Amino acid sequence: MSKLAIVTGASRGIGAAIAGQLAADGYDLRLCCRNNIDKLNSLAEELKSRCGADIQCFCGDVSDPAFCSTLLSGADRADVLINNAGVSHIGLLQDMKDSDWRELMGVNLDSAFYLTRAVIPLMLKSHSGRIINVSSVWGRVGASMEAAYSASKGALDSLTRALARELAPSGIAVNALACGFIDTDMNSHLSEEEKKDLYEQIPAGRPGTPEEVAACISLLLKAPVYLTGQIISLDGGWT
Repeated sequence: MSKLAIVTGASRGIGAAIAGQLAADGYDLRLCCRNNIDKLNSLAEELKSRCGADIQCFCGDVSDPAFCSTLLSGADRADVLINNAGVSHIGLLQDMKDSDWRELMGVNLDSAFYLTRAVIPLMLKSHSGRIINVSSVWGRVGASMEAAYSASKGALDSLTRALARELAPSGIAVNALACGFIDTDMNSHLSEEEKKDLYEQIPAGRPGTPEEVAACISLLLKAPVYLTGQIISLDGGWT
């Protein structure tokens, strides 16, 4: 029987790369996006043709618990959950609107709570499962002008560690992958000069790629279940 993986924020960037990697690894998929359903459907068709995976696509707001329940509707098992959906906010905290704070926390943190809560009963049935939260190095060290984003990822890291302790007796591993500078649309606001300055700070001398994030997640899913509660950095030696 094929295993089922749920991936949020899957229409582009890191999420699309993760979906492609998991389809190649033999998983059936439930993918979601917030706006780009045409792009997500196109990705699904490509992966079905290339990998033979059974893929269902959903479009909605992962900060809405009702939508998160829809993602699991009718599923009799859930083997993997990848909480990847995320948004950023660049600017001084003092200038941040209440609505921007609520949106960022809703997508980056609340969604992980809603979806994890929904998959746990399915994983308990099989006494197995893997939950991976896509985090950021800023959750550990913080970033100026990204205080809210850093706070959301720091909370996600704490959720990861605590939940790993809670679920380890049931054979469910919970880990987070703390990404450094990854070449995605989220960083498109940076100028070429700003990117060059960043690359000089990274020992690897370049940004990471979505495919490298996906490959690392694939490795984590193959690791012994005894590897749990870890925040693993993928940052080219940056932090």
